Amino acid sequence: MHTPDPQPGIRVDLSELIEMRHRVHEVQLFSTPARRSPLIGLHHSKLRGRGVDFDQVRVYQAGDDVRTIDWRVTARTQEPHTKLFHEERERPIYILVEQSPRLFFGSALMFKSVLAAQAAALIGWAALGHNDRIGGLVFGDQEHHEIKPRRSKQSLLQLLSRLVRANQALSPETPLNRDSFGLALRRAREVLRPGSLVVVLCDERTLGDSSEQQLILLARHTDLLLLPLSDPLDHLLPAAGLLRFAERGARLELDTHQADLRQAYREQGEARQARWQRLAQKLGVPLLPLSTRAEMVEQLREHLNAQRPRKQP
Repeated sequence: MHTPDPQPGIRVDLSELIEMRHRVHEVQLFSTPARRSPLIGLHHSKLRGRGVDFDQVRVYQAGDDVRTIDWRVTARTQEPHTKLFHEERERPIYILVEQSPRLFFGSALMFKSVLAAQAAALIGWAALGHNDRIGGLVFGDQEHHEIKPRRSKQSLLQLLSRLVRANQALSPETPLNRDSFGLALRRAREVLRPGSLVVVLCDERTLGDSSEQQLILLARHTDLLLLPLSDPLDHLLPAAGLLRFAERGARLELDTHQADLRQAYREQGEARQARWQRLAQKLGVPLLPLSTRAEMVEQLREHLNAQRPRKQP
């Protein structure tokens, strides 16, 4: 099958997404023994308890759980000893990434669909380097493509290949399915085991009542990382005179010199941002919005630096 020549910022190809592995070190998404990520909470599932991996034995201390006493060592040394456990490091990470006509737009550095693909690739390579199982769901308005989480480079490459294929097939003429996001979230709830981390990359405008309820249900058994995507024109309409829009035979004209129109447009954008913020606060999950206005890795770095605890003077 012939693949169209890549159009930087408009389309992605597989080599571009594979190259994202060289940028993983620029962003501390996951903790290592030497460095703790500001997203450390994502590595400690509410459902895992004390974990499953035995770490070491030490002398019993006041406050230790008596159920963890190592009776063999205690009998041998005649001094109470307790077992220490650490959380299982490997976990399923499921990247839910949108590639719909809704994202096939951009007025700044790139299309939103390209931004979504780049972020998914970076997070995927970071997860693989962290020894996690990686999988995901590429969803659009017509098709969903699912890759089951596995701890293998091949699994990630399958996900990226599906992502590129969906990206290359995008067209503004594709009919919109308003509930595609909700359908993808329902599928994630069906297949994911408790304790998984779900990374959500979708258009900022796709959050509605149905999808919000699905995210709330999904958050009961999994950890979430929310990355809504936007373009500057989603939030601010320039005073550019009469603008004409067409979509599958429908036409719309807007006189952007009207101040009240631009104000109403701006308020709609602010309301969408506020809804994501309220949802993230309600669920207690990280919110890292991304925009086509700036380079993706730079934006992630800014978000993570903002979440680092400040040192007391």
